[in-house]
Amino acid sequence: MASITTKLLRHLALFLFLVQLADPALASKIKNHAAVKPQPSSTYIVHANHLAKPPHFATLDHWYHSVVSAHSPHPTNTSRILYTYDTVMHGFAVELTGDEARSMSGAPGLAGVFEDGLFYPQTTRSPGFVGLDPRNGAWNVTNFGDGVIIGFIDTGIWPESASFNDNGLGPVRASWKGKCVDAGDFNASLCNNKLVGAKAFSAGADARARRKSSGVVPSPRDKDGHGTHVSSTAAGAEVPDAGLKMFSRGTARGMAPKARIAMYKACGTDGCSGADILAAADAAVKDGVDIISISLGGEPRSFHSDELAIATFGAERKGIFVVLAGGNDGPEASTVSNSAPWMTTVGAATVDRLFPAKLTLGNGVVLAGQSLYTMKANGTGMIQLVSTDCRMEWQSWMPDKVMGKIMVCMDGASVAHGIVLQNAGGAGIVVVDPREWSRDGTTALPFTVPGLTLSYTAGEKLRAYIASEHSPVASFSFGCETVTGKNRAPVVAGFSSRGPNLIVPELLKPDVIAPGVNILAAWSGDVSVSGDDDVPDGRRTHYNIISGTSMACPHVAGIAALIKKKYPSWTPAMIRSALMTTAWTLDNRGRNILDNGATVGRHDDVRVATPLVVGAGYVHPDLALDPGLVYDAGKRDYIDFLCALNYTAEQMRLLVPDFVRCTRTLAGGPAGLNYPSFVVVFDNRTTVRTLTRTLIKVSEEAETYNVTVKAPEHVKVIVTPTSLEFKEQQERKSYTVEFRNEAEGNRKAGWDFGHIIWQNENHRVRSPVAFHWKNL
Repeated sequence: MASITTKLLRHLALFLFLVQLADPALASKIKNHAAVKPQPSSTYIVHANHLAKPPHFATLDHWYHSVVSAHSPHPTNTSRILYTYDTVMHGFAVELTGDEARSMSGAPGLAGVFEDGLFYPQTTRSPGFVGLDPRNGAWNVTNFGDGVIIGFIDTGIWPESASFNDNGLGPVRASWKGKCVDAGDFNASLCNNKLVGAKAFSAGADARARRKSSGVVPSPRDKDGHGTHVSSTAAGAEVPDAGLKMFSRGTARGMAPKARIAMYKACGTDGCSGADILAAADAAVKDGVDIISISLGGEPRSFHSDELAIATFGAERKGIFVVLAGGNDGPEASTVSNSAPWMTTVGAATVDRLFPAKLTLGNGVVLAGQSLYTMKANGTGMIQLVSTDCRMEWQSWMPDKVMGKIMVCMDGASVAHGIVLQNAGGAGIVVVDPREWSRDGTTALPFTVPGLTLSYTAGEKLRAYIASEHSPVASFSFGCETVTGKNRAPVVAGFSSRGPNLIVPELLKPDVIAPGVNILAAWSGDVSVSGDDDVPDGRRTHYNIISGTSMACPHVAGIAALIKKKYPSWTPAMIRSALMTTAWTLDNRGRNILDNGATVGRHDDVRVATPLVVGAGYVHPDLALDPGLVYDAGKRDYIDFLCALNYTAEQMRLLVPDFVRCTRTLAGGPAGLNYPSFVVVFDNRTTVRTLTRTLIKVSEEAETYNVTVKAPEHVKVIVTPTSLEFKEQQERKSYTVEFRNEAEGNRKAGWDFGHIIWQNENHRVRSPVAFHWKNL
């Protein structure tokens, strides 16, 4: 997320160190260290099998306190219990020393003791670009998602924003159990029929920061901007003449403008505690949300040791659709996070909108970039260029080095860099985004000093020019305009995390992509335009433009709300299937969606986005509301999937507390889950893979579907049967696919792609297929 880039960079070294220490692991495996008195405490999440509660304890709380007392020598130890969980999981969060955690991990009835980890935010033209039109289509069919409740686990909310007005909305449904909580600077009366819930959870973060609880109820007010932005993206009300200064002005609205919002604040400006996230998810499910949107992520981890995976599996079992950001660690492979099959994982792509700016070099070459700088200029005078290591040196910039010069940051930078530069007398800043091949995917930044962002390819031209000149110079041009419909879109952002799925290579992730580059949405009044409280930026705005898979995630949450409104009985898997099988694979020029990820040393054109990058494609709300057929999966299917991963019974109980043993074999292993996509793995010993899928008819009329297959060279695909005839609503039909590797000597390596489509004159149900040749 662009607005917090500087803060994340500043804390990167600390974060990398914390990752090594805070990556959850069973306390029984914690390394022995020499005892130090007094031993520091940390927050641990304790998973309990609630069915194993000894009968002499009246409640689970009594049992939990007894367990803590038995494994701590301190008589006041039970006061260190921060949360108890009883909905998305069973157990509690508690402050323990390492010795106490090791001791507790062997207690009867406890499934595991994990040290708490940190998660981070993965940070309106977009409704129109994905096909939503106020006059017809999905919005009219669903009454703009009226009544559906989306729960956000994020940084809080700014309730005064016009995006959260409830004009024209009736009261929330009677079954809703949530509420807004009075807390210091947050008055519950600020909530209404749009913002129907607001709570905050900070005990985990307080414990991590070694802050004592003050007894004051934590406030759900947004001090970062991220939570306000994502919630208004999904379900913001219609607001005319919104924009960031002169940029992107128009009517702002969310994907489901009449859906209701419940905010569960679990994040501060320095990240999100896993203990707080679990508490927020537990509360959201109890309150009765329909959808949970989580624009957060961390390092990919096995599902049994991932707080987000555990919490969302608990929510899915309650019938709640959960959507998460795929991460901002692209374009490297195997970086996608939040990759469990019960999650809908979203990557980021562009819309057909640019904020153009230009840099003219001393040799006459014009480089096209993007900028949200607000002073129009048809061309400044030629100014000296200085290339520097902005990430390492920017906080020590002094006038003698930068006065009157344009600083060139070849490895990215933020608005904060520009503010520091301006205060030191710099004349301008040029930021090269090394992850974006072309201008279309670059992040536009609201610099206070003349500045723009260039792509990797433009940056290489700039690098060559600087190297060739003794005194390189350049001139800025700013039109301060918003240009729509001129660029090829969507393209997948270079920063968007990619597959293969590091945890389960046989499961394709991300699932879909959605708008996530330069998205306009509501902003917190407590936060500057730059979003960085470590630099003096007095600018305030009602709406801001930022980028990240954080922004893509709520687009899908809002579209899911429209689907939920039309089909209230659908399972989360059915909603995900509708989103995936109807997704676009072509852009606004009728050509394949491109991957904007840049790789150093690459000199070819932008590549077509493979399913490892784009998933099933770019979400299309109108088509998703009428998918014809859907794939479904539930608790039993996911248990079979987890069993196919060879998790132990103890690991399984972290996700399924009442698990006893694996009773079925999933044909095809993890790839055999009834999922809307396929991953086929060939190795030296296997030439044939056979997978089965089951489809459910959700269209009104009787229909017959015929299959179309596209496969790469050296693969033969046989689908049986080749035709499926459906007559009744909710009728199920299964088909089997045999994938045969015909590569000579099985020597092919790497990845290739194809698809399987069931279609007729009314519907097209498409599943991407990824093939992996793995030579052992």
